[in-house]
Amino acid sequence: MYYKIHLLLLIVILSACTTDESYTLSIPKNGFEVVQHVSKNNKDKREKNTLYKTPREIKKEELNTAPLTLFIDSLYAVMQRYEGVGIAANQIGKSLQIFIIEAMSDNPRYKILGAVPKQVFINPIITKVSRKKKNFWHGCLSAQDKPRGNVASFEWIEYECFDQEGVRQKGRLEGFSAVVFQHEYRHLMKGTYIDYANHFLPKHVLDQKIKSGELPFFDDAHDSLPLLIEGYQLNTALTDY
Repeated sequence: MYYKIHLLLLIVILSACTTDESYTLSIPKNGFEVVQHVSKNNKDKREKNTLYKTPREIKKEELNTAPLTLFIDSLYAVMQRYEGVGIAANQIGKSLQIFIIEAMSDNPRYKILGAVPKQVFINPIITKVSRKKKNFWHGCLSAQDKPRGNVASFEWIEYECFDQEGVRQKGRLEGFSAVVFQHEYRHLMKGTYIDYANHFLPKHVLDQKIKSGELPFFDDAHDSLPLLIEGYQLNTALTDY
C-alpha cells in the first residue's frame, strides 16, 4: 500500500515538473519576446516553436479572471512596443487561443487603410466569409527582417468569440480589419504568411512599386493568389482542425 501511494505521488510530482509553460497564463520574470518564424526545412525547431503548436482554448473558469487580464495586458504591451497592428498569444511563446487587433489612424504603415478599433478575441471561430478576396502584402512581428509576402484574404468575415470580460460576442469585420483578423487567425491555425505566399519582395522595393502604381494595393485578389488562412473551417473550433 505504501509503495503504491509513493509511486502515485512520484507520478504527480513528475507531471507537475514537465508542465508545458506555453499552455499556461504565467508571465515570465523577464517579460515576453516575440517568437520568430522557422523555415519548413527545420522540423526539429518548428516542433518546439509555439507558432507551430495547436493552441488550447481558454477555459470557462479562466474567463474574466485576474491572470487572464494580466496576460492580455502583457500581450497588448508587446504589440505596442513593436508598433504592430495585431498580435497572437503564440507569437510571444504561449499556445493559447487569444489575439488582439488595433490600428491607430496615424499608424505610419497602414493609415491609408483607416483605423482598426482595439478588439480582443478569445477562442475565436469564423462563421461566414465573403466570396470576394483582397490582395494584400503581409509583414509580421514574427517575421522580422523577412520580405513581405503576397496572399489573399477574404473581403469580410463573420466571427464568434469571447471578449476580455468573458462575454460571448458575434460580429463582422470588413476591409483592413478583416485582413488583420485573418492574419492573426492564421497564427492560431499555426504558421505565418511566409508558409503560404509564393511571391515576396523586400519592404523598400514593395513600397516603391506600390507608390509608382506598378503593383496593385488592396485590390480584388485573383483566384490564383494563395489564401492566407488556407485550411480554415467554418463554425469549427481551432482545436478541432
